[in-house]
Amino acid sequence: MKKIASFTVNHLTLLPGIYVSRKDHVGGEVLTTFDIRMTRPNFEPVMNTAEVHTIEHLGATFLRNHEEYAKKTVYFGPMGCRTGFYLILAGDYESEDIVDLMKELFAFMRDFKEEVPGACARDCGNYLDMNLPMANYLAKRFYEEVLSDMSAERLHYPE
Repeated sequence: MKKIASFTVNHLTLLPGIYVSRKDHVGGEVLTTFDIRMTRPNFEPVMNTAEVHTIEHLGATFLRNHEEYAKKTVYFGPMGCRTGFYLILAGDYESEDIVDLMKELFAFMRDFKEEVPGACARDCGNYLDMNLPMANYLAKRFYEEVLSDMSAERLHYPE
């Protein structure tokens, strides 16, 4: 079987950042999948499920309510390896195109102190598995260590 694109990325040299994972053509539309890598794979601990789940709820809510990107957001959710998230946007984008959006998103998650959207038994299948303080911390860390000083090595996959 042929390796899928995400398994061809060298995870030994991959740094936290924003990467175009793939572009798919569906009908006449381009869908761009972004790899929002929050932790360094195989180098530092992965995120726990509670904070991943919280970031998923906050991120999806923010993006689907965003003035410009609400109608372009197809999906925001965690990677199985728990080192980051996938964001799928309708449109043909490069990593540089969404840096400002990611700054908005991660500032929102860093500063969010209210009840997590959808964190109740009626709205979520595992609503007790949430950790807002840790999600705030991880969003703050990503904002400060990655987004505040973006470099090319954090916008394009390593060779």
